[in-house]
Amino acid sequence: MTTEAAPPPGGAGTQQAGPSAEDFARVQQSAEFAELRRSYRSFAFPLTVAFIAWYLLYVLLSNYAGGFMGTKLFGNINVALVLGLGQFATTFLIAWLYSRHAATRLDPKAEAIKARMEAGE
Repeated sequence: MTTEAAPPPGGAGTQQAGPSAEDFARVQQSAEFAELRRSYRSFAFPLTVAFIAWYLLYVLLSNYAGGFMGTKLFGNINVALVLGLGQFATTFLIAWLYSRHAATRLDPKAEAIKARMEAGE
């Protein structure tokens, strides 16, 4: 089987060198990378803590406040069902918010860092 693709530049046995470990260490120490980490952490950590607290509240209410959780709101719908479905809604909302945050704030910064590393700067 033959291919019609041209050989890579530089000959048959050579490989292009990527960024070295020193390059990665230098980027990790840069202010730009610190800003990227800060932007990620300032979004992810508060939402993680809030969601875990919300989830634990739901579990604790389920265990210790059965009367409250069994309160019928309308028809066969009670507080426990509404809060349980709220857990799913919250999960999808957080995923959507993170996706938006990453696309607008994190990805452009990460792409800029990547482009500079690939260019050898």
